[in-house]
Amino acid sequence: MNIAIRYYTRSKKGNTKKLAGAVSSAVGLPAADVSQDLDEKVDRLFLINAMYGADIDTEVKEFLRRNSGKIGEIVNFSTSAIGSSTVNAVKKVADSLGIRLSEKEFHCRASWLLLNKGLPSDEDLRRAGEFALSQCE
Repeated sequence: MNIAIRYYTRSKKGNTKKLAGAVSSAVGLPAADVSQDLDEKVDRLFLINAMYGADIDTEVKEFLRRNSGKIGEIVNFSTSAIGSSTVNAVKKVADSLGIRLSEKEFHCRASWLLLNKGLPSDEDLRRAGEFALSQCE
């Protein structure tokens, strides 16, 4: 199975980038920012992103549009300080582009300002890696 990892963060804390690093380490594949398009078609895209103002960032949407013909299925990974997972926002874009979205996803809380200090935790990162491995089969 051909898998790629892409992430997007605009936070200075780098919570989403930490999650991407944990996924990358677990599956042994590099994680790249969404500014880097896919080189080839992938069976699964591990998309690691965060909620910004109750939606996913425009850069994530643009990445999906630019690469829609190269993505077989998206597996969503997300972080948020107070909101829910990004899965519904990703699904909306994926559906409009004809890309399958896995029903399975990984979501964890992340720190922002004074909220959720210390998150994602080492345990969250471990669980993200385990989930990623389970999606490689």
